[in-house]
Amino acid sequence: MSEQRGRLGCGQPGISALIPWYVNGSIDESERRRIDLHLSECALCRDDLEQERRVYQGMTAETNIAYMPAASLKRLQARIDGAGGADTQASTPAAKRSARRMPWQAVMAASIAVIAVALSLLAADRWMQVRARAAAGSYYTVTTPAPRASGEVIRAVFAPAITLVDLQAILDEAQLRIVAGPSEAGVYSLASNSQRPVASALALLRAHDQVRFAERTPFSVGPGDTP
Repeated sequence: MSEQRGRLGCGQPGISALIPWYVNGSIDESERRRIDLHLSECALCRDDLEQERRVYQGMTAETNIAYMPAASLKRLQARIDGAGGADTQASTPAAKRSARRMPWQAVMAASIAVIAVALSLLAADRWMQVRARAAAGSYYTVTTPAPRASGEVIRAVFAPAITLVDLQAILDEAQLRIVAGPSEAGVYSLASNSQRPVASALALLRAHDQVRFAERTPFSVGPGDTP
């Protein structure tokens, strides 16, 4: 607007374009002197100068509006104000002593919390390790592949309540001896102790009610068997 008025009614149109920079003080001294001289003679440019000054003052004036973009900030400010009021009331010796103790108590509480979290993480890690080990060996069968014991011809599982005397009596009758076991699944590896055929010893084991399972190992050949 000021530039348009300058072109229509001012004898020096370039002066009107420099007035905003004259107001904010960003022109050099020679231009300032030229504008000062022109303003003393041109009423239109003096009007433009006043208008530009009002605009500049409006842009640079300090605002008293406080923006609170979120309700959480309002609550925080309220808590800070409340804490400030409480501090002004804590003027008794007991209150002052309590205030002095608070930092130490806060540090202690934070330390305890950190220790508790660390212990919880350690316990969880140990529990996961134990669970992984247990899961790895949770399932066994009597046919689970395993290194064969020397001379093994039969694998057998006996009743959990069998005594050593009864176990030895069954082995003596079948003319077998223990060469490995029991495994975690309770499997014994048995080898022939005589020239008795393996098939005969296996049939005798299966006839006992104290024997839960008995099988001949693959490709086993006992002293009394034909290859």
